[in-house]
Amino acid sequence: MFNNVGTTDRLLRLVAAAVLLYLGLQTYAGSALGIGLDVVGGLALLTSLIGSCALYGLLGLNTRKSNQSLP
Repeated sequence: MFNNVGTTDRLLRLVAAAVLLYLGLQTYAGSALGIGLDVVGGLALLTSLIGSCALYGLLGLNTRKSNQSLP
C-alpha cells in the first residue's frame, strides 16, 4: 500500500478524528448527525493510523515527503 499522508497531515487527522468521534458519540448521540460524525471521524482515524488516503490517491495528492520514514 502506498503511503501518501505526511506526519503533519496524520496528526491533524488524528485530532480531527478525536473531536468528530467525541461529538458523534456524546453530543449528538443517537441522531443522524451523530452517526455521520462517527463515520467521518472513523475514516479520519483510519487514514491517520494507516498513512494512506484513497481520496488523495484519486486526486494525485501526496503530503508525505520522499525522505520521510514510515512509522
